[in-house]
Amino acid sequence: MFIGTGTLVNASTVLVGSTIGVLVGHRLPLRTRRVVTDGLGLVTLLIAASSAMAVSDGSLARAVGSSAPMLIVLGSLLLGGICGSLVRLEDRLEGLGDVLQRRLSRNDPAAHGDSRDRFVQGFLTSSLVFCVGPLTILGSITEGIGKGSDQLLLKSALDGFASIAFAASFGWGVAASVVTLVAVQGSLTALGAALGNFLPDAHLAALTATGGLLLVGVGLRLLEIKQIKVGDLLPALLVAPLLTQVVVWFR
Repeated sequence: MFIGTGTLVNASTVLVGSTIGVLVGHRLPLRTRRVVTDGLGLVTLLIAASSAMAVSDGSLARAVGSSAPMLIVLGSLLLGGICGSLVRLEDRLEGLGDVLQRRLSRNDPAAHGDSRDRFVQGFLTSSLVFCVGPLTILGSITEGIGKGSDQLLLKSALDGFASIAFAASFGWGVAASVVTLVAVQGSLTALGAALGNFLPDAHLAALTATGGLLLVGVGLRLLEIKQIKVGDLLPALLVAPLLTQVVVWFR
């Protein structure tokens, strides 16, 4: 698959889900939705395990030594988690939706009437839910560096079911959010492609392994085992290649 496939599939599932939501509404029983979410959580753990195995990549071991890769991943999570928690990154990501919603609603004098309000509300809510989250950032960058679209395809399934529920309440504004989704994920994928062009294989392996552990956190959240603040751990994706380079210098 070519780079950008994940975002195109994601946009398609949102459009299909929005159409189903508008036409069908809340007819899916709660039990069915929970089973689907559990299945997606298990698949997330499988993808996470596959990504985390990059810690045993030969190029990484040759660059930093056989015993250092695990310590690099550990150090990346610790340092990244400390930085993310100090700035309350996850809380800021979650609060971004409320802030934008209040400001845009207040500054939109044309937003009259129930149908107009529902469209705007659906567009804003869906755009933020689909674009502000760990899997958006991680999946887009991973696809950009050439590690495949698995994570964005998983996100596509999640967003597809979410769009059914949103569209049942807000209507076609949810479908309009694909414009925001394509813009945000496309930009992050381009960033990943730029990273992949100049980062050595060892640094990419460290980033991929660290990202795999972040996906474990996403899977645990989907399965409602533990609500890990994955957003606070996102800086680990920046720390991993930097820490790898530091080890290379001092080796």
